[in-house]
Amino acid sequence: MRAPAAAARKRVADEREPLFVCRDLSRGYGSGEHAVLAVDGANCQIRPLDRIALTGPSGSGKSTLLHLMAGLEHPASGELSWPGLGGDPRLRRDLVGVVFQAPSLIDALDVAENVELPLLLAAASAQRRSGARPGIPAGERDARARALAALGALQLGGLANKLPEELSGGQSQRVAVARVLAGEPRLVLADEPTGQLDHVTGSLVIDVLLAAADQLGAALVVATHDPAVARRLSSEWTMADGRLVTGEPREELP
Repeated sequence: MRAPAAAARKRVADEREPLFVCRDLSRGYGSGEHAVLAVDGANCQIRPLDRIALTGPSGSGKSTLLHLMAGLEHPASGELSWPGLGGDPRLRRDLVGVVFQAPSLIDALDVAENVELPLLLAAASAQRRSGARPGIPAGERDARARALAALGALQLGGLANKLPEELSGGQSQRVAVARVLAGEPRLVLADEPTGQLDHVTGSLVIDVLLAAADQLGAALVVATHDPAVARRLSSEWTMADGRLVTGEPREELP
């Protein structure tokens, strides 16, 4: 990952503006007697440097809310916006980084290629928008350097040439975290990032997420069942049956 000064140059909006805002946000699945309201009238704001634990039982709507925050799903009703991002994440995928709960690595690519792929796609998209000639070698070198730096931060440098089928479930999840952090997003959304990890490795992943968010000046939202993980973040929001309750920041962390 780049130095803080370089990351700061990416900031394109007033830091006082919230990165995400939603009002009466709802999202359901199915119809008739099988309809499920996964998110029911949520209201919230995420501001720069927020550190939020999103807790609640399985099926409470945490993953759906994260997907709405990332612009990956469309609401059934309500309003959502990203005023502090300087762009719509549905048009610029580098603004928001998502660590998915389910396996998300591409089997045909090795670990380093999996991490650098979003960087190469973002660079190609930027080139198309600017009209620049494609295939700039320096951009490829930068993507590989950032990928290896992110892997190193998660103690995965020795796996750079491994294929996903050669990794454990925990290693695959940590590679997915590295892939998000290499993109230097403004908003990081992590869906149960420690769910498949032992306590020591899970603590390392949270350490890296917090340190990277600090370095990038990014907001961090972590959906988790683990009270120990929730205590590491300065605010805790809870969900139950699709209803979101936001909490005030803790005065001090344990």
